Amino acid sequence: MPNNPTKILLSTTLIGGILISISSNSWLGAWMGLEINLMSFIPLMSSQENIYTTEASLKYFIIQALASSTLMFLVMMKALSSQSLPLSKEVYEYTIMIPLLLKMGAAPLHWWFPSVMEGLSWTNCLLMMTVQKAAPMMLISYLTKIDLSTSMIILASVIVGALGGMNQTSLRKILTYSSINHTGWMLAATTGGDNLWVLYFTVYSLLTSTVTMITKSFNISFINQVMMSNSKSSIKFMLFTTLLSLGGLPPFIGFLPKWVVIQMMITNNLTTFMMTVMVIMSLATLYYYLRMCYSSFLILHDEMKWGFWSHQENKTIMYSTLLSSMSMLGLIVCTMIINIS
Repeated sequence: MPNNPTKILLSTTLIGGILISISSNSWLGAWMGLEINLMSFIPLMSSQENIYTTEASLKYFIIQALASSTLMFLVMMKALSSQSLPLSKEVYEYTIMIPLLLKMGAAPLHWWFPSVMEGLSWTNCLLMMTVQKAAPMMLISYLTKIDLSTSMIILASVIVGALGGMNQTSLRKILTYSSINHTGWMLAATTGGDNLWVLYFTVYSLLTSTVTMITKSFNISFINQVMMSNSKSSIKFMLFTTLLSLGGLPPFIGFLPKWVVIQMMITNNLTTFMMTVMVIMSLATLYYYLRMCYSSFLILHDEMKWGFWSHQENKTIMYSTLLSSMSMLGLIVCTMIINIS
């Protein structure tokens, strides 16, 4: 694992690459930012403690290099053909979306995402599910329109994300497929304007950060470890309320962005079929979260123990309590603010 000064440098260039991409006024500048971001993330992935990180980082590099080279080729084609335009402008926009979808692991270009996530530490998993999606999502938001192609990508993401996590026991893979499902919702949000998907992305990042913080602190990787875990019942309660919020269950804050997206889709007269599939698949993601909650709380539950904890556990509990409180009370607070204003 890189030492702290190296981590700080790489983290700075990681964020810098994202900022270059989203603030660039040309596709060449956006491509350059994505490359800086990739070159910063690869060293962060490597670890001496975990033998699987080498394989995961190699897979990730190959996939991202393929996507970057394809993006560069398509951008050059678009620039060279701008005088003659043998194909329509819409065709180039759709083809440019393909490498961006591959970069962030949206279905049907998601095959690499679960296997790469399985070999990473929890911190890198969090970066993969949140930070690394920001730049491609922003670039896709410039291109998305309400049409059949975008609808097919959205439906593929929500269906694969919901059904793929059904038979998983690894928490990393469950969160990966959940991330693919949320990617479909974010792509739907991009059709309603920039601010909507940013709201969804912010809430999703908050909830995912809470889950990964708890699982990392207690070294939990599989469902049976959650059941048999000696962690206190309060920690389990915070973990499961956050998971239910991530699944979009009212009255948690995770329901708010989905509510706003559905309202936007109704306003824009999008098909009822697509909305119905998205809601049903969201319920399917709730199923595999509830499976973890019920089996742990009702079958193999711990007694309530509110004893003394170590300093590290105290820090985790403090941060987790703050974040999960936002998850539980955020929707009520937002509703009150809207009513007052």
